[in-house]
Amino acid sequence: MNAFARALVVGTIVGTGFAATLAPRAASAADWFPYPAAEMVPAFAADATPKDVTYTPLAKAAKAWDLCVSFPHMKDAYWLGVDYGVVAEAKRLGVKINLVDAGGYTELNKQISQIEDCVARGANAVVIGAISFDGLNNLVGELTKKGIPVIDVINGISSPALTAKSLVSFHTMGFEAGRYLAAKHPAGSPAVKVGWFPGPAGAGWVEAANKGFQAAVAGSAVQVLEPRYGDTGKEAQLRLVEDVLQATPDVQYIAGTAVTAEAAQGLLRERGLTDKIGLIAFYMTPGVYQGIKRGFIQAAPADSMVIQGRIAIDQAVRALEKKDLVKHVGPKIFVVDKTNIDTVPRDSILPPEGFSPVFSVK
Repeated sequence: MNAFARALVVGTIVGTGFAATLAPRAASAADWFPYPAAEMVPAFAADATPKDVTYTPLAKAAKAWDLCVSFPHMKDAYWLGVDYGVVAEAKRLGVKINLVDAGGYTELNKQISQIEDCVARGANAVVIGAISFDGLNNLVGELTKKGIPVIDVINGISSPALTAKSLVSFHTMGFEAGRYLAAKHPAGSPAVKVGWFPGPAGAGWVEAANKGFQAAVAGSAVQVLEPRYGDTGKEAQLRLVEDVLQATPDVQYIAGTAVTAEAAQGLLRERGLTDKIGLIAFYMTPGVYQGIKRGFIQAAPADSMVIQGRIAIDQAVRALEKKDLVKHVGPKIFVVDKTNIDTVPRDSILPPEGFSPVFSVK
C-alpha cells in the first residue's frame, strides 16, 4: 500500500444502511478510524450526491502547524463535542490550535474579528463553525487569496472559495427526524400537532434542517406549527417552548434542536406532560443521549460531531501539506432511539463524560 493509500482510505462500502456498512468505532485518539462517511460529489454543490466512503486521516503532521478554530459559542454540549474532536485530533497529529468562540449566533461581527486576530497572530489555516451561511464569504475570500486554507465545519458556509467542508447534511438530519414522526403518524391516521424549533434564524444549518423536516412530514398526519426560531441557549429555547405550550395546549410533540429537547424535558416533567407530549431532536448531544436512554426523548439522528471536528483538523493539515484530501465529507447519519441506543458506541458520537472545554493545544 502506498503512502497515500495508507493515509486516506476512500472506497465504496457495500450496503446501504449505516449498521449494514461499517459500525462506528470508539473515538479514542488511537483508533477512531477508519470511519464510515459520505463524500458529497461534486463538492460544495447544492445538488451533490452522497457517496459511501471510509475515512482515514494522516498518521502525523509533517510539522507543528498553527491552526485557528472558530466556533459560534460554547454554550451547549454539542459544541463541546466538536471541541473534543478538534483538540483530540490536533494532539494526535501533533499540531497547535487556538480556539475562539463568539458567544452566540447574534455575534457575526465578533466571529469575523476573532478570526482576523487569529490570522494576524500567524495562524496557518482556519477552521470555522460559522454563525452565518453567507456572512463570512468576504472573509473566506480574503483568507484564500492570502493562501490560508479555510475549512468549513458543522454549520455550512456558502462561499465557493472554501478549501474543504467537514459536515453532514442538516437537510438530511431534519429529514430523518421528520421521517421518524411521519412513520409514526402516516397519512390517514389522526392528525398530530408538532411544535417545531429549528434554531437561530439565518444560520445555514437551521434553514437546511427546516427544509428537510418539512419535506419529510409532508403528506403525513403531522401538522407542523409555525417554526419558532431562536438562539440555542437553554433559556432562549425554554422560553420558546413555554410560548408554544401556552398558545397551543393540545400540541403533541416538541421537535427541534438538541437544546430544545433538553430544556423541554424538565418543563414537561414539572407540568405532568411527559406522557402527553413527545420529544424529538434533530441532532445528538449527551443530554439527548441520556434523555433517550431514560425514555424522556424518543429519538434523534446522530451526526458524530466529534468525528466532524477530527476530520476538519485533518483536512486543514492536508491542505497545508498539499496532500490529497476529500473536499466535502461527513460521517454517516443514523437515527438513535430506544431500540438501538444500547448498541451504539457512545464515544463515536459524543465527547467523553466529564470533558471540559479546551481552547488551545500547544
